[in-house]
Amino acid sequence: MSEFSESLLDLFDLFPLGVWLSNGAEALVQWLTINAKPFLSQLILPIDWIMNGLDDFLNWLPWPLVVLLFLAIGWKNGGRQVGLLAAAGLILTGFLGYWELTMTTLAMVLTALLISVLLGVPLGIWASRSDTVNTSSRFILDGMQTIHPFVYLVPIVMLLGIGSVPGTVATIIFALPPIVRLTNLGIRQVPKEVVEAGRAFGANNRQLLWDVQMPLAMPTIMAGLNQTLMLSLSMVVIIALIAGGGLGQEILRSVGRLDIGRAVTSGVTVLILAIVLDRISQASGVSKKDKAV
Repeated sequence: MSEFSESLLDLFDLFPLGVWLSNGAEALVQWLTINAKPFLSQLILPIDWIMNGLDDFLNWLPWPLVVLLFLAIGWKNGGRQVGLLAAAGLILTGFLGYWELTMTTLAMVLTALLISVLLGVPLGIWASRSDTVNTSSRFILDGMQTIHPFVYLVPIVMLLGIGSVPGTVATIIFALPPIVRLTNLGIRQVPKEVVEAGRAFGANNRQLLWDVQMPLAMPTIMAGLNQTLMLSLSMVVIIALIAGGGLGQEILRSVGRLDIGRAVTSGVTVLILAIVLDRISQASGVSKKDKAV
């Protein structure tokens, strides 16, 4: 090794950023565990209520009603083909033997999607109206998207414990960026001439946002919702590592036992649910676009 390379290694030893970052992150999580855990436990109570309420409701409903509900939603948003696909997909999950776990997984996905939309759309609107917020939020969103999902699980377990509710919190963190980014992008892409015309007719900022910008930005926002939905479903499988429940837990058990048949059937069930949710959400985006035009 050359003297120059050795001097660089000595320089790295003088500034061990990795050690500093590791110690800082550990100290922060430990401090939050001691001081903020009771507050955070109360903060996630609405997530607990929504998720468990949806889970109980979906598993309480007779399966024909759930199938008819998805048939109606798919038919209304995307036509006969989407409606029949959604109904056939849900019926197939029942034949595969995973109806209850599918409903539990669906409740977790819908909860994460609902919270992500409630947080993401206002943040996207704020970022579209402020370049400072847009610039500063970009780094945070980049980190949320690029850091591996497994990294979220360690601090989540220390702060909130294990189970489906902490897992749903991790899912929200992982799935939030697309709806924020695409809400911001959709509003910023509204032509300036249209906004100026709205102002010329006397519209205030609130009227411009909800009557002009949001309808025109809706196709882009719906694309963000679709991506958030798909990321939520993928993360719901990963949170089985912290006893998240649902189909992910079944996949984890089958992998641990090297049960190929069980892994294939549970994996196919996740695939079917993903196709159903993706087609319905994509069809909703197309219908919104047609309405906006």
